[in-house]
Amino acid sequence: MSEENNRNYEDTEIRDEKQELGAQEKMSVDDRNQDSFRDQNETSGDREDQMEGDSRRDSDNGNEREPEFDIVEHLDQHRGENQNVESVEGADQADRGRHTRILERVREEKRRRQERQKWRKLAVTAGAVILLVGGVATASYLSADKTEQTAQTGRMAQADEKARAEEESRKAEEEAKAREEEQKAKQEVVDSYTNLGLVQVSGYLNVRRNPGQDADIIGKLQENSACEIIGTEGEWYHITSGEVEGYVHSQYILTGEEAKQKAVEYVTKMAIINTEENSLNIRSTPDSSSYENVVGQALKDERYPVIGETDGWVQIKEGYVSADYVVVKYALNEARKMDMREMVLNQYDNIVISKVDNYLNIRSEPTTDPGNGNVIGKMTSRAAGEILETLDGWYKIKSGQITGYISADPQYVAVGQEAKDLALESASLMAIVNTDKLNVRSEPSTDSKIWTQISKEERYNVVSQLDGWVQIELDGGDSEEGGSDDRAYISTRDNNVDVRYALSEAIKFSPLEEKSNEQASLRTQTVNYALKFVGGRYVWGGTNPNTGADCSGFVQYVMRNVAGVSLPRTSREQANTGTAIKSSEMRPGDLIFYANKSGTVNHVAMYIGNGQIVHAASRRSGIKISTWNYRTPKTIRRVLP
Repeated sequence: MSEENNRNYEDTEIRDEKQELGAQEKMSVDDRNQDSFRDQNETSGDREDQMEGDSRRDSDNGNEREPEFDIVEHLDQHRGENQNVESVEGADQADRGRHTRILERVREEKRRRQERQKWRKLAVTAGAVILLVGGVATASYLSADKTEQTAQTGRMAQADEKARAEEESRKAEEEAKAREEEQKAKQEVVDSYTNLGLVQVSGYLNVRRNPGQDADIIGKLQENSACEIIGTEGEWYHITSGEVEGYVHSQYILTGEEAKQKAVEYVTKMAIINTEENSLNIRSTPDSSSYENVVGQALKDERYPVIGETDGWVQIKEGYVSADYVVVKYALNEARKMDMREMVLNQYDNIVISKVDNYLNIRSEPTTDPGNGNVIGKMTSRAAGEILETLDGWYKIKSGQITGYISADPQYVAVGQEAKDLALESASLMAIVNTDKLNVRSEPSTDSKIWTQISKEERYNVVSQLDGWVQIELDGGDSEEGGSDDRAYISTRDNNVDVRYALSEAIKFSPLEEKSNEQASLRTQTVNYALKFVGGRYVWGGTNPNTGADCSGFVQYVMRNVAGVSLPRTSREQANTGTAIKSSEMRPGDLIFYANKSGTVNHVAMYIGNGQIVHAASRRSGIKISTWNYRTPKTIRRVLP
């Protein structure tokens, strides 16, 4: 190739390099504008290349730092020089060498620029990769952390479930063990009987002194109670149970293996009365600071199913008894002694007895200043109460449902030994109803007709006792007392009746006030006059309450002497006089009539207000105050204006 061609080739190459470098320079500027943040964090390799280039320029210029070398400007300069050279024919070899060095420097600069661009792209790519890897790593970490938390929660839940399962298992084992021990204790109770008898009646079964329906009743066996059979006499078992030894009818007693198997389910925790006294107070609340919450007495050796135990008290169905005087253990119920006459005294700690022939007033305050204005009740002759407090000339008492004040004058009341003697003398066997209404039948059978109902406000004298039934005295009426029409039987099978020796207690009573109008005043006068005879004798056929009268004779006498109203002689005839009214329309002085089992009127009473009547009830009760619906009325008549 000729020298001129070589120069043209070199010039062409230099021109191409210049154009390429110019384009790259422009691209580099654009790159720097777009990626300024990456240029500012240029890698250490770029900085070293820059320092190397600077060092070279320093050496080419006599170690004196000059402005940065501009390759494009340098090429333009040498291009002009080359053109000048071309005009000089026969340029020397030195010029050619210089062109060669310039070309090498251009190529070197190009290479270095390409190298820097490559490293910059690698750096950007690496940064993106790092960010991507970091994001993935972060996501992986968060995912792993969440997974770990989930796993940890699962492990904790499993641990809790395991602990709960272990606790439940432990409790189940304890409960199973407790049931096993309880079952064992119950079986031991049953096995303690040599010849077990289990009572199978509703209510209670009478224990009699001798084998026979006419023998005296000496105790009671409640339903599902146990006894020890020690002998047999005909249809009767000779038994012992609790503190009672006597006879029961065999048809009501389950025996043998069947009795043992069934008895286990009736073994329960019992409170067995264990006091040195004859009885233990039963209270409505677990508090012994006052006598006012005493609701009954439990006799020694009696057994009561336990409902609960708390703070020195044992709760039974009837109330609370002190834990100091009971033994609580698994047991079967056993017989209770019949409440004999002397047991009446166990019902009172400080007894007081009314000695008056009629009624003794109970007042809301210990004073007679208001006259009869503070009278809240009356105690019949020989009625009993509990002395709560002694004041100057007054006793604060509780009798029945009434708490108030009575005179302490010994001519009206008896206390101490005198009261005890009167109580034993006056106590009678009574049926005490503990439900609102109880059916009365004419025969001791549920197949017999219900001919009236009685209420728990009253105590009824007992005529006789049968197994599952008791005959009571309602009233004598004006037919001959004791006639078959007056027989009344109530069931004891549902435990709605307590049959025991008891004393009469106070009744609620509020005297009528005198009214200003004539009609009201007449009614008040009639009622107050009738009340003067309360406590008087009942005499069948009698017409004068001063000496004794029956029901119709009593009403006839009062109406004639106060109101001037003439009535027929018998209650059946009187029931057809006047005007029939409803119970909601009753006023003091109206007459209430009652019927026998045949529906025939045989008894009459006078309404005195406040839901009460006065009537000549029976030979035992005499003239008394009762609740108006002590039994179901037949008709109500108005004979006063």
